[in-house]
Amino acid sequence: MNQWTDILDVNDIPRLGARVVRHGNLDIAVFRTADDEVFALEDRCPHKGGPLSQGIVHGRKVTCPMHGWNVELASGCAVAPDEGCAREFPVRLESGRVWLDLSSVSAAAA
Repeated sequence: MNQWTDILDVNDIPRLGARVVRHGNLDIAVFRTADDEVFALEDRCPHKGGPLSQGIVHGRKVTCPMHGWNVELASGCAVAPDEGCAREFPVRLESGRVWLDLSSVSAAAA
């Protein structure tokens, strides 16, 4: 069952940027592309745990600021030849508001 939560206005996220939403002890990076697409990933690079929210958004990817890994925003997976995935969260945009599905977050993480 989905647990949609209204988290912020899309204009609170700069184009080609991110904002971090804290849910319990979990940091979720919410990204906005140049085309106003919105994606949500755990704010942790699959390589060494760098803060993806501080990376450079380009197209539908973000480059980790620590070691330059490129991560697909839609899936959270690193671009080959790198391997690994950041946890992704369903997100939707409705009337300028960003909604995040937190149903996959376990009670222990929240």
